[in-house]
Amino acid sequence: GLVNCSVGIKNLKVFSADFILTCLASSTIVQLFLMLFNSCLIGLDTYLYITHRIGRYAGVLLYVINDLTTWLATCLSVFYFFKIAHFPHSLFLWLRWRMNRVIVMLLTLFLFLLIFDCLLLYMFTDITLNIIGKSNLTLYLDEKKTLYDKLSKINTLLNLTSLIPFSLCLTSLLFLFLSLVRHTRNLKLSSLGPRDSSTEAHRRAMKMVMSFLFLFIFHFFSSQIASWVVFISWNNRYLKFIMLPLNVFPSCHSFIL
Repeated sequence: GLVNCSVGIKNLKVFSADFILTCLASSTIVQLFLMLFNSCLIGLDTYLYITHRIGRYAGVLLYVINDLTTWLATCLSVFYFFKIAHFPHSLFLWLRWRMNRVIVMLLTLFLFLLIFDCLLLYMFTDITLNIIGKSNLTLYLDEKKTLYDKLSKINTLLNLTSLIPFSLCLTSLLFLFLSLVRHTRNLKLSSLGPRDSSTEAHRRAMKMVMSFLFLFIFHFFSSQIASWVVFISWNNRYLKFIMLPLNVFPSCHSFIL
């Protein structure tokens, strides 16, 4: 982030990739600090963290930053796809010429989805607090079942919004692979070497997108397990260890980039 900022100040111009990387670096730093803050609060008093307002606000803020980091990484994957891939199709060429607009449209879509997610998340935390607040009392089975059904529906909707960046990255990866296959075939037909700068660019971009997809899947399932452990047994002594894998995505993705 610092390197990109210093280069941008010197050249008085910020390129799209540098801008996305700088924003991604900033959001990842905030994400790691929020994870550390949440971990400290949970370590001090899990019940207070879950039932107090500070826990709710910290959880929502962490969710927002997680989403922002994911969408910025998605924008980076889409940017690499348009910058490196080669297709003669008119739609691809039209989108390629308007690459910056496509990135802006993706970030606008993220903002709309974020508002929707925040509303769902607010309902989600309310129901969770309702379950935990009554955990020491005798809840009727029907009432408990109704609350858990609501939680499942809201959680399903939140998961569906996460599928959009995943689908975009997966599509970018598949088209990069097809572009690489097509480029390699053309090199063989023209009797050139199997490797050149374009081939290397394709492979590096594919490694970056593939690593993001694997880390995203790992982070998604880790967060699902952690959230359901909180709902089922918030005072589980293994909760702190279950939340540790959540740090893998921001740390490893930055290192790979």
